[in-house]
Amino acid sequence: MGTMKLDVPHSLPKDEAKKRLAQLVDYWSSKYGVKSQWTGDSATVTGKVMGIALEASFEVRDGIVAGEGTDPGMLLRSKAKQYIQSKMSAFLDPSKNPADLTHKGD
Repeated sequence: MGTMKLDVPHSLPKDEAKKRLAQLVDYWSSKYGVKSQWTGDSATVTGKVMGIALEASFEVRDGIVAGEGTDPGMLLRSKAKQYIQSKMSAFLDPSKNPADLTHKGD
């Protein structure tokens, strides 16, 4: 399988963006059982989501989160990318409380 890349802009200080993304990854861990590991400002996420193998990494930078992961194939690519970008954007939105976002359905 190929690789799917994405960039999600943000306006938060880098430390706050990292903290919020750690909350998102924790949410994915509890919802889907994926595993994650942080090294500095980068994280890797591995596991299976709805039966599809996932291997992804992303890096929190000033103004943007850059990431790439397993491409789930043509039929699911746009839905997967849209889901990840919308979740990251929501968690990186300074007007939202990340704790409130983990209770909303996917």
